Amino acid sequence: MRTLVECVPNFSEGRDAAKVDAIVEAMLAVPGVSLLDREMDADHNRCVITLAGPKEAVGEAALRGVGKAAELIDLTKHQGAHPRLGAADVVPFVPIEGVTIDDCVALARHVGQQIWERFKIPVYLYEAAATRPERENLENIRRGQFEGVREEVLANPDRAPDFGEPRLHPTAGATVVGARKFLIAYNINLDTHDMKVAREIAKAIRFSSGGLRYVKAMGVDLKARDLAQVSINLTDFERTPIFRVFEIVKREAARHGASIVGSEIVGLVPKRALEATADFYLQLENFNPEQQILENRLAAVLSGEVTTSGQPVTLGMKAEPVLSAVAAPTPVPGGGSCAALAGALAAGLGEMVARLSARKKALAQHANSLLKLADEFSARRAQLQSGIDRDAASFDAVMAAMRLPKNTDKERQTRDHAVEQATQGATEVPLEVAEAAVAVLDLLSQLAPISAPLMASDLKTGQHLATAALQGALENVRINLDAIQDEAFQQNARARAARLEARLGEAVAVSK
Repeated sequence: MRTLVECVPNFSEGRDAAKVDAIVEAMLAVPGVSLLDREMDADHNRCVITLAGPKEAVGEAALRGVGKAAELIDLTKHQGAHPRLGAADVVPFVPIEGVTIDDCVALARHVGQQIWERFKIPVYLYEAAATRPERENLENIRRGQFEGVREEVLANPDRAPDFGEPRLHPTAGATVVGARKFLIAYNINLDTHDMKVAREIAKAIRFSSGGLRYVKAMGVDLKARDLAQVSINLTDFERTPIFRVFEIVKREAARHGASIVGSEIVGLVPKRALEATADFYLQLENFNPEQQILENRLAAVLSGEVTTSGQPVTLGMKAEPVLSAVAAPTPVPGGGSCAALAGALAAGLGEMVARLSARKKALAQHANSLLKLADEFSARRAQLQSGIDRDAASFDAVMAAMRLPKNTDKERQTRDHAVEQATQGATEVPLEVAEAAVAVLDLLSQLAPISAPLMASDLKTGQHLATAALQGALENVRINLDAIQDEAFQQNARARAARLEARLGEAVAVSK
């Protein structure tokens, strides 16, 4: 299954294009990595690079970028309006396709450890990868910047990095690495150079000061333009949209006798964030972005989302290749893949119910809990979806091992070992599917009391599907266990299966 991760490293250089070119070139030397965007800001003296590609490739590209930045950037000579702690200041990983936020956490921690081992640059972990609550927020880690942290880390154990010795690199400082959802970097410029106004507005809108949820903000002095700027990070644009932030900044600016002269987006922005903004300001009625925006409609046609006659491709039409593959007279995809598919459908139903319920005014008090559940369902759905192909691949591995030659004692020994390893793999996959199905059942139980009553049938269907996924996966575990020779593995797998089977009885009782 394809994995696609976005990485948005921020480097403390926004004035020397040659240095930025060298950093980008080092990262793009990794096969499979694509450059999506590159932004340089002279006032901030900072550049933001957006990369995407397979998980492992993006991780290696980030490492090479950090190494090149350490060669080229000397923080003892760096000055700019934006706070910074390192030459490679921040390296966040964002899940896009075929990966979960947990996968990006694991990637962030691997990259963090490698940064220290390769370059002797200490690393702090933030956002979802943070090892302690106070480090989830980047501003807490970066407080004091390079100069302040350089001194404090020597004497204060609480400022020690997650990877590396308690000291900063003499010229490259430290790097902050993490995993997060998509973030929109959005700046609003004011018609005043009074930094007090920008700071007051930032304080009014940022969540840490009692403002808008999912908003981080600070005042920045744009000396080159003689303007004050409110620099904003939107960490969840669907819950706190761009237009809401813009309107509140405009209102707060007016209170101080100022106004907005312009705004800017740094890096990339999801299309639906701008669609929502257009919808808000135009007050469109019955607006359907998928149907009414030309580019969306054209992309749907080219990608096969609609037929050449312009009619939408139905769900049944999309499902037909999967159903045909199951029905074909071939061993795979078989029962294990179907169990994973059933679990993924259950998770999808849970996610749908959670997101729709979060929009209901009557359930506003549960909105945050519902959206959190929706994210957890999404992660389980991705995990179970990957199980469809992983189960088929594990069966193919067993068949390939069985076909190895066995004419001599050495060949027989090699074949027996390969069969054993492949069979263990073919047992582990359905065990993981079964465990994920139980997790979905638990999430559905949490969702039931706080979701919209009219969607009770969707919840019940999800419970039945998750129960079927659990049953089917356990059947595939049992059929492989007797063929395994490793007694320790077999005992462990039987114990895991027994615990899951106990949950099966509970699940059947609940779903009735």
